[in-house]
Amino acid sequence: MRRREFLIGSALAASSLAAPSIVRAQGTKLLKFIPQADLAVLDPVWTTAYVTRNHAAMVFDTLYGQDSSFRTSPQMAEGHVVENDGLQWTLTLREGLKFHDNTPVLARDCVASIQRWGKRDSMGMLLMAACDEVSAPSDRKIVFKLKRPFPQLPDVLGKATNNLCAIMPERIAQTDPFKQVTEMVGSGPFRFKTDERQPGARAVYEKFAGYVPCPTGTTDWMAGPKVVKFDRVEWHTIADSSTASSALQTGSVDWWELPIPDLLPILKQDANLKVEIQDPAGYIGIMRMNQLHPPFDNPAIRRAVLRAVAQADFMQAAVGDDKSMWKDGVGFFCPGTPMASNAGMPAPLSIDEARKAITAAGYKGEKIVMLGATDIPILSAVAEVGRDLLVKLGFNVDYQATDWGTVVQRRAKRDGVEAGGWSVIDNFTGGLDQLNPMTHTMLWSNGTAAAPGWPTSPKLEELRASWLSAPDEAGRKKAAEAIQVQAFEDVPYIPLGQYLYATAYRKNISGVGKGFPVFWGIDKA
Repeated sequence: MRRREFLIGSALAASSLAAPSIVRAQGTKLLKFIPQADLAVLDPVWTTAYVTRNHAAMVFDTLYGQDSSFRTSPQMAEGHVVENDGLQWTLTLREGLKFHDNTPVLARDCVASIQRWGKRDSMGMLLMAACDEVSAPSDRKIVFKLKRPFPQLPDVLGKATNNLCAIMPERIAQTDPFKQVTEMVGSGPFRFKTDERQPGARAVYEKFAGYVPCPTGTTDWMAGPKVVKFDRVEWHTIADSSTASSALQTGSVDWWELPIPDLLPILKQDANLKVEIQDPAGYIGIMRMNQLHPPFDNPAIRRAVLRAVAQADFMQAAVGDDKSMWKDGVGFFCPGTPMASNAGMPAPLSIDEARKAITAAGYKGEKIVMLGATDIPILSAVAEVGRDLLVKLGFNVDYQATDWGTVVQRRAKRDGVEAGGWSVIDNFTGGLDQLNPMTHTMLWSNGTAAAPGWPTSPKLEELRASWLSAPDEAGRKKAAEAIQVQAFEDVPYIPLGQYLYATAYRKNISGVGKGFPVFWGIDKA
């Protein structure tokens, strides 16, 4: 399939970003940033959207933090003590922690936050299932009483993948986890300026003067002291890539999180810009099907589609012909990581063979609704390839293209297509999320408790549990291979390949680290 051209013109002048829309104090140190998508949802528990995860990392702190080597260290926690043969953990909060309303962060706030998060997050669910009780016997003590040892407890509370275990005030954390929190009283280094939010255009953050950074360690991604050197950070949503490129090149913005691959050669030629790969795990493309309703409740139909997918078609459309920036032949774990293998890889089918298999499996021409995002070119590209494939396979496709924020909202609907639901979405998840079967939420196959798409596979769930109980790395590797073989049979989603993304920022910005964007430890000359 030929590469699609996304570099369309725009009526929006990039220079408009330089004009302040509010009165600011003279000398305010400001960073302007273009996020990967509009910040449509504020609640990091309610959604797994990466833009919300990145927002939450600014506004909320976590009890533990991961560095770029995935080592976990205390963050809001001062430390912990493990007793009773690993069945009791007592965490102590650091002194001086405050919420953005200047009330103290107390242990009961943390307990409520953990409990709400533990009802939605995959790893949180595992932790809660291992707990008899989580309590706050005093203002600075959090006690986990466990049914069985859970040595990964700090790693789970401090994981940097979505969903973050964000610490918020008890009264907010008591919100039903299946309802969105919109009040942003955080515990992190930035205050969210609700009064300046312009959905679809801008989100604003100000340094929180009451934040007390972790006193020890080295600043490294989500770990160590979160020292903020900007008074203000503005996120500007710019859907048109040529406008975003112009804004970065003219200095109207400082940092563009996710430039489209088409523009990387141009950006690399600019002596004032730095273009680099932030995350070697990249992003993994997925075709996610709604398995609550026909026709994709039928695993035989899902298997036929999977065997018709040519990952190279999706990656070339999304990233281009530079093979160094993408990989095909991708299974259910991130390439280059210990759990990755080629176990169970099925033989491909031609379009004709797959169409016959789909008909034989019982497809009768039911309408399927495919969702696509118009404001993120790489998502638009894979959606177009996916639509083309499904049409060729004989599906009755109703393609509904909207902005990504609308897609995020709609994908939570479990209704059938006639009631406003959906059938298939092509998307990307971070390779870091696919390191193992516990962090890999797209593999979770526990029905309506799973991520949108809601696959059900008792066998996959049994195999995931076996991975968790494996005694060593070799045992976990063997379990992961068995999981992949079963996943190719049950098809919780269809892998579409891996791409390595680059970020671009002006050279007067220093301290940009690995992983998703964080806004402490960086400075501007």
